Order: sequence, then structure tokens, then C-alpha cells
Amino acid sequence: MRRSLLSLAVGAALAASAGLAHAGDVGVKIGTLECHEASGSGLVFSSSRNLNCTFSGSEKGQVAHYTGKINRYGIDIGFQENAVMLWGVVSTNDHFAPGDLAGKYGGVTAQVGWGGGLGANVLFGGSKDGVALQPISIQGFNGINLAAGVAEMELHRVS
Repeated sequence: MRRSLLSLAVGAALAASAGLAHAGDVGVKIGTLECHEASGSGLVFSSSRNLNCTFSGSEKGQVAHYTGKINRYGIDIGFQENAVMLWGVVSTNDHFAPGDLAGKYGGVTAQVGWGGGLGANVLFGGSKDGVALQPISIQGFNGINLAAGVAEMELHRVS
């Protein structure tokens, strides 16, 4: 049941992202960024976890891999594993390259879970040449966790 609700929430978020992007200028391209977050515990006031991400473009065969880290500051109590974050990706220019997502992002984060959980990250920045993440991501994970605060994320393209 929880997976069905998570799938429904993720689908709705991505559909909303697609609608917003198509309303923009000619040449807007959309894809998705899926990040798998390393398992770990919160340290009460902070946490830092590694990321492995995959960008999947709307054009066939357009895939790029990233590694990175997400740091959270604020209340972060508990343990999580199998966390997955999903973002919509938008570009407003004709020269989109998947490597353009590399960069630093910052904003706010919140998570809650007992057994299974949901979270959201509202992150801005990292845009290069008109490429940006839709600011809100949907996150699902297993574990017991309560977190709210500020987050920063950095992505590096894997060659």
C-alpha cells in the first residue's frame, strides 16, 4: 500500500513538472534525475550521505550518471535505507547536455517515516546555461526517521 501511494505521488509530481516545462519557451527539453541515497543515521543536528544519480532524457538514449553528496543541517533523528529521490529536469536552450546538471544546489528538506517514509527536498541552484532541476523532489525510503532543516547537494558527472 505504501509503495502504491509513493508511486502515485511520484507520478503526480513528475506530471506536474512536465506540464510546467511545456508551458515555457520553444526548445524546452525535459528529463528526470533519479538519485539513490546511501543508508545511514542522522546525527541529531546533521547528516551527510553519498548519492548515485542517473539522468534520463526525454530523447532516446540520453543518459548521464552522477555522483555526489547531500548534507542536511537541522533536526535529523533516526535511520534510513533504500532512499530514492526524483526530480524533473528542465532546459530552456537548444544546447542541452546531460553534464550540465553538475553543480551545487541548496534549500530546505523534510522527512518523516516509521518503517517506510516520505520526504521532500526544495533545492535551487546548479543551473548552467538554462538547465535546472524542478525545485521540489519526492523521496521514499525505509527506516525510522524524522528530519527538517536546510540541505545542500553537489553533483559531479561520472565520465
